[in-house]
Amino acid sequence: MKSTVKTICYFYRDGFGSMVVGRNLWQIILIKLFVIFAVIKLFFFPDFLKHQFSTDQQRADYVMENLTRPVETDNGGEF
Repeated sequence: MKSTVKTICYFYRDGFGSMVVGRNLWQIILIKLFVIFAVIKLFFFPDFLKHQFSTDQQRADYVMENLTRPVETDNGGEF
């Protein structure tokens, strides 16, 4: 498994490295990954539990309550 991952990494490194635009493609890929994981997380996924509750116990209680409550249906209980 480890050698397979290593082989794949070398394949991409050598393939993009020998291309004329390979470095630019890697830069674009890294910038996109940064935007996806850093910027979008900051703006679209705020830490709701941290802002609403002050202790870990309150957070755990809130999560447990929302995970275990019954599902509300609009059709009178029929499937």
